[in-house]
Parts: sequence; C-alpha cells; structure tokens
Amino acid sequence: MRLDGKTAIVTGGGSGFGAGIVAKFVSEGARVIVADINRDAAEETARKMDGDAIAVEVDVANGPSVEKMAETALRKLGQVDILVNNAGVTHMPAPMEDVSESDFDRVFRVNMKSVYLTACALVPHMKDRGTGAILNVASTAGLSPRPNLNWYNASKGWMITATKTMAVELAPSGVRVNAICPVAGETPLLKSFMGEDTPEMRAKFLSTIPMGRFSTPQDMGNAACFLCSDEAGMVTGVAMEVDGGRCI
Repeated sequence: MRLDGKTAIVTGGGSGFGAGIVAKFVSEGARVIVADINRDAAEETARKMDGDAIAVEVDVANGPSVEKMAETALRKLGQVDILVNNAGVTHMPAPMEDVSESDFDRVFRVNMKSVYLTACALVPHMKDRGTGAILNVASTAGLSPRPNLNWYNASKGWMITATKTMAVELAPSGVRVNAICPVAGETPLLKSFMGEDTPEMRAKFLSTIPMGRFSTPQDMGNAACFLCSDEAGMVTGVAMEVDGGRCI
C-alpha cells in the first residue's frame, strides 16, 4: 500500500497506459480521478475500481475544462497529492512537411499545452501544501526519435525538458516532478504510430526493442507508482526509460 491515503488525478485515464496507472494506484491505496475526454471510457475504468475512482470528463487542451477538473478533484478528494499528465495524441507517420497544420496544432495542444494548463490549475495547491508529485508521461520518441513522427517526437522532447525545468523550480516548494518514457505499447495509439497494424509492421517495431515486446499498461503503472510514492522522495527531474532497452 505504497500510496495509502494519497489522492491522484490521471489524465487520459480511461484507456491504455492511463488505465494501467489508475489500476496500480488504486491497488496501492490511492483514490483517483480518472480524467478523460471520453467520458464513457473514464466511467468504465472508474467502475472497475470498486468505488476508489471517480470519472471526470476533461479536454486537457482547454483551460476552463482543466480548471473545472481541478475544482471537481479538490471538492471530491479534498486535496490532490499526485498529478499524472498522461493524455496524449500523435499524428500519422508522414514526412514533416506533409503533416497538416491542424494535426500539428492538435499534438501541440494535447501533448504540450495540457502540461501548462494542469500546472496552472494545480501547482498553486501543491505549493500551498508544501508537497506533491507530478508525473509526465513522455516517450522514447523524445529521446531516440523515429523518422516520420517528427512533430510528435518534438512534443515528447519538450515534455522531458519541461519535466526537468518544473523539477528545478518546484523542488524548494516540496513538489517533485518526473517523467516516464515508454516505448510503443498495446494502446489506442499503436496503430497511429505504425501507420498500419500488420504483422510485418509489428515485427519491424519489435525488432528495435531488445526485450522483444511492447510496453504494457502494467509496466507504466509500476513505474508511475514508484516515482509518485514516498519511496522516490529524493527523485526529481528524472526521465525514466521504461522501454525494454529501446534507447540503449
């Protein structure tokens, strides 16, 4: 029960890595806000948590929506100990100049602006309490980019830098900020990363991962639990690779 008595918000918590993080947090004693733009997915994930999770619909790229999510979390939980910025999108693989401006803007808003918006909404609360843990879900794409995912890669590189700068600024306030960098996993984004989901494309992706498998939601939940727990009390500004050796 490493998170016993803790409260958390997990954006993009309705599916994929986010749902894995929610499940791990609840199993370790936390009460969790499952925040997702897909309300049905958020409610389904929350329903599986036997009363320890609350579904909240949120558009993480929209300031008023994020503020409403934060207000709901504080009203229902009393405090927010942990914030996980997991919500993310990608564009389809394409040469950088062929990615549409609307796709670029969507990646920017969801992957980058959302971190700013959640910080504006929740960092003052954590500062006032003198404690807190923020976890940003980045990607190996921000460390070892793949061709034709240029603007997605860049957004995750931005998230890693943001994590480190947030960590330096917030450390004196007692707030830790870390990131995890998963390799591609069995999530709704996998097909978008690959362009097409075929045995040949999967084999090509897997050939770049020394451990020979994709990341799982459980892998992300385990890493997130450690970094957000008191066991990692001296860990801040880290971008932990959870990638089966992909970035070696």
